[in-house]
Amino acid sequence: MENHKDVHIAATAAAISYIESHLGEKMDLGRVAAAVHYSKFYLHRMFTRTVGITVHGYIQRRQLTEAARLLVFSAKPILDIAWLAGYESQQAFTGVFKSMYKQTPMEYRGNQAFYPLQLECVLNHHISEPGSGRQWICYATQDDIPAWMDFLPLVVDGFPCLEEREYGKRLEAYVGQRQALAFWDGDALVGAATFSRQAGSIDFLGVHPQYRGYGVAEALLDFMRTHIFGGHGVSITTFRQGDPADTGQREGYKRLGFVESELLTEFGYPTQRMVLLPFVEGVGK
Repeated sequence: MENHKDVHIAATAAAISYIESHLGEKMDLGRVAAAVHYSKFYLHRMFTRTVGITVHGYIQRRQLTEAARLLVFSAKPILDIAWLAGYESQQAFTGVFKSMYKQTPMEYRGNQAFYPLQLECVLNHHISEPGSGRQWICYATQDDIPAWMDFLPLVVDGFPCLEEREYGKRLEAYVGQRQALAFWDGDALVGAATFSRQAGSIDFLGVHPQYRGYGVAEALLDFMRTHIFGGHGVSITTFRQGDPADTGQREGYKRLGFVESELLTEFGYPTQRMVLLPFVEGVGK
């Protein structure tokens, strides 16, 4: 007999499958809910809890990602791409695209550098409860790189301008220098981090959407502070305040104790450094 968690995952997986099969069409919560035979209220609640964003947000980000792909890898007119992304005018499409990508569609096409806002979310149907003994952290090895690269599309929403091929090259270097951590749930990679001991920075911190309430980020951060940074301060970069492309990473870092630092521009994208202050003797660790 299925438990509630299994039903929730099944409902969300059905919605994702439907959305992915109709990315070139205009969709909303009502249409998706009717197609998968759940109420709008139930689907909205379960989808948001499981994926971390609303059905509307997922549809918009997936359609804009596929539009960006077409801008770089096809010669389709921008108006046609706007229609395929669910927009009734090129002007409306341009406004939303620029708010998320910080470039107009024409500028993005001219730069010829594709990076996604959101890729298909593939759900884990066998989540272990924290403390079950099936979850652990270890230094990543070269053998873990394929699983890491399969994991990457699930967390790409947290990293502006992340280009997969270039990232793969950097990951090999991190792994070779023992500056990459993997968080496993059984044989599923559900959290990962890369860091620089010399710079005192966390360069990548990704958690599978389904595990963002399971303490994975906290466990990875605690491991790094205790075993790598020795309680010293550490920094990370993320979206600036109010960036519509942010699906909650900035607030997540603030909940972990990071505070705002200087504004940056990385790869032409506006970001901000966040800093976690050193342990104070007698407080915390």
